[in-house]
Amino acid sequence: MIGTIDYGNLMHRAMRGLIQEVLEGVLADGLPGEHHFFITFDTQHPDVEIADWLSDRYPGEMTVVMQHWYDNLTVTDEGFGVTLNFGDAPEPLYIPYDAIKTFVDPSVEFGLRFETQEGEDQETDLEVVDEEFVAEIADSAPSKPAEEKAPTGEAEVVSLDSFRKP
Repeated sequence: MIGTIDYGNLMHRAMRGLIQEVLEGVLADGLPGEHHFFITFDTQHPDVEIADWLSDRYPGEMTVVMQHWYDNLTVTDEGFGVTLNFGDAPEPLYIPYDAIKTFVDPSVEFGLRFETQEGEDQETDLEVVDEEFVAEIADSAPSKPAEEKAPTGEAEVVSLDSFRKP
């Protein structure tokens, strides 16, 4: 038996499971109401599958939007695939959950940010983000419709640093 419970990594896996469950709901029923997602991911992750021109254009990370048009959504235990439109050019993507850096649904001011700490164990911090971060992602994401506005409610930042191993 190990000496401590690794709450940080348990929470990390749980939140990636939350993303999977949300996407499974979208697969079954479509995007409800005003919900839409801004998903930022590491384009250099070994299991990411994107067109060469996209990885050349976004060599570190990329933010995609699932909102008005998406097709061929598939959801697995390891990641999800989706075809998105890039300037009238549909492109299939495969994004493993481990490659996701942020997952934001600005319609309800919900966001998660996963940050990897460089080090021996490559630990990952998870943060439920505040409204300022949600607004920042919404403002900087590609293909943002003109009528979309930044969220105005309040959100609380939850940091998992206190659960990290010393």
